Amino acid sequence: MDGENHTSENSELISETIEKLPSSVSREGKGKRLWKKVKYQLVEYNSLPAYLRDNEFILGHYRPEWPLKQVLLSVFSIHNETLNVWTHLIGFFLFLSLTIYTAMKVPKVVDIHSLQLPEVLKADLHKLQECLPSLPNMPDLHKLSGELKSTLPSIDLLPSFSRWHVMDLLYNCLPERFSHSNQTDVCVLRSMKEDVANLIAPLMLRPITRWPFFAFLGGAMFCLLASSTCHLLSCHSERLTYIMLRLDYAGIAALISTSFYPPVYYSFMCNPFFCNLYLGFITLLGVATILVSLLPVFQNPEFRTIRASLFLGMGLSGVAPILHKLILFWHQPEAHHTTGYEVLMGVFYGIGALIYATRIPERWMPGKFDIAGHSHQLFHVLVVAGAYTHYQAGLVYLKWRDLEGCRGN
Repeated sequence: MDGENHTSENSELISETIEKLPSSVSREGKGKRLWKKVKYQLVEYNSLPAYLRDNEFILGHYRPEWPLKQVLLSVFSIHNETLNVWTHLIGFFLFLSLTIYTAMKVPKVVDIHSLQLPEVLKADLHKLQECLPSLPNMPDLHKLSGELKSTLPSIDLLPSFSRWHVMDLLYNCLPERFSHSNQTDVCVLRSMKEDVANLIAPLMLRPITRWPFFAFLGGAMFCLLASSTCHLLSCHSERLTYIMLRLDYAGIAALISTSFYPPVYYSFMCNPFFCNLYLGFITLLGVATILVSLLPVFQNPEFRTIRASLFLGMGLSGVAPILHKLILFWHQPEAHHTTGYEVLMGVFYGIGALIYATRIPERWMPGKFDIAGHSHQLFHVLVVAGAYTHYQAGLVYLKWRDLEGCRGN
């Protein structure tokens, strides 16, 4: 009887509320708006479906099974995934900018002022750099190679920068008229050939291949964008959660694998056996990690520690090539410089994985870090910091190999 009386009182209250609505407002439309307002509210952990229950220490501000439109718009609202989305979304745009900068500027990574050259040669080099774009191409100067070699006694004093030849630079720089063998032009060429040779000697720089560096940048962008998308969309439905989590794990594996491409390739580019061995091993391990991540059982919360350990172990597999690099190039300051960056990167990733697995600090104060400061957000920040540290190491590798080539290997 008490239940019936309670139901009757609720019905009367609803009827009175409807009667108080303005006559100009459709009762049906008003009811739909009220329903939407209630339906898309944030809920607590205990109200979530089982597949969305991942961290019991985050107690509220969840978006359970919202429509896709509302899920997408929630990127601009406050909930417990807001900072998870934006920490990696901002990281994605950071690395997109670094990729564009690298493509445009880093081929000129060698700083002329850092070369151990006389000041006169440095000044001449800048003059030649200004003249190169304005001079027409020259079809053939190979007959003069013997004479030009005799005018470049100082080249042996410079580092073995690359496989460029003096004739290739002259071919692209000197005016076309010098390709003809009339007496006047030959005399003119002989009178200036020593000056030209001295000018181009420091220009014998051919940037090494950049694909390992861009592979890393691509892996970083894929990881950050996949993670951001996963945190934004996973609340929509169980099916989309299943897809997004696998995309997220694939992104992490891609970042770890491609992070080893620059150090392995540039350290062992002159030792093809070890270069292919290390690159092949880390690539196969990355593919295996992605395949394991596709197993449905791997997604259960009780496997959180195993997931973190697997990716951490994948990162630790890079210790061998780094130690090998130090043994081979102990006398090179660049080897120590890059190793310092790589150790710092490992510290960032390691601390991030530890925080992720232990759920610190929210496990100490459940509900206090729902919006900001919980473990996953800290993990994201440390991942971006580690990836940026590795980018700086990559710049050192590029400058080192552009200057040194395979000299001393």
